[in-house]
Amino acid sequence: MFRFRLILCSLIFIIIALPLSKSEVCPITEDRPWPAESQLLYAEMGLEHAITYEVFQLAYQGYKKIKNKQKSLLSIVDFSMPSTQKRLLVLDMDSHRVLFNTHVAHGKNSGWNYATSFSNQVGSLQSSLGFYLTENTYQGSNGYSLILEGLENGFNNKAKERAIVIHGAPYCNPTTINGSGRLGRSFGCPALPPTLARPIIDTIKGGSVLFVFAQNSTYLAQSHYLN
Repeated sequence: MFRFRLILCSLIFIIIALPLSKSEVCPITEDRPWPAESQLLYAEMGLEHAITYEVFQLAYQGYKKIKNKQKSLLSIVDFSMPSTQKRLLVLDMDSHRVLFNTHVAHGKNSGWNYATSFSNQVGSLQSSLGFYLTENTYQGSNGYSLILEGLENGFNNKAKERAIVIHGAPYCNPTTINGSGRLGRSFGCPALPPTLARPIIDTIKGGSVLFVFAQNSTYLAQSHYLN
């Protein structure tokens, strides 16, 4: 952590020392962090083999904007990747560590191996994009589950109405990939492998940020947190 801050401060000093005209000055705020900050975090956490920098940068931008989070954790689901790959990352933004990297299911009506269609509508059985805050846990029909609050109107704000939660499911066991060529699919929930569901839920519950990403032009153009 000290090394990261030392390098970041050095870069900021160098940038500040460069002569800039008024037209070249771009205000940097908590909502708009220095690009060098996200680049250093990406490198320090060794994410180059887990997620692209572009996706991480978007997730980090939204994470910084969400002020009512209660934990310094950032979970990222990258639906631009196929279900056969580990599409979920849980990051500790204080210690700069990767806590989990595993498979996650998408909704059955979102696509076969790739999730390409998304919805906020009840009964769609599709995944929803955008930023969420985790809430409390409960024991439901899918076992130990985590309630999600969708933060983006029109994209995921009906998460509770749709019962979109994080839970474990047998169809998310990576061994199912060998038989079908893809991971099993949910009714829209980001379901997890059964052996990892409880430890992940217990880690991220209680006010941490979740970002569900896909290369969706409508979402990327209209998201409050990315624009």
